[in-house]
Amino acid sequence: MNKASVTGVNLLEEAVQAAVFKAEVEAWARRIGVDPKEVRLRSMKRKWAICSSSERLTFDTGLLRQPAAFRAEAIVHELLHLKVPNHGRLFRSLLLSYLAGQRGPSH
Repeated sequence: MNKASVTGVNLLEEAVQAAVFKAEVEAWARRIGVDPKEVRLRSMKRKWAICSSSERLTFDTGLLRQPAAFRAEAIVHELLHLKVPNHGRLFRSLLLSYLAGQRGPSH
């Protein structure tokens, strides 16, 4: 899910405000059962998001212009790092499980 791989969608059609994005993060956090200490939005050049060891999540402002399913994937990915700090088998299984209902027919 690197930044260079997102193409082919009219991104403005699904643009959301920062408050809506943060509400999406809060809803997913409740569903997953985690409580990040802080959620920030800022411009990032190379990543969509980061999760610090102090349980602070930072998301790229570019996510506000991405499709809902893509935002969900980025949000769930970072929130899961509060439970599983690596990208191992457990992490991938949980990610797929939470996102199973989020993906369209092309995935």
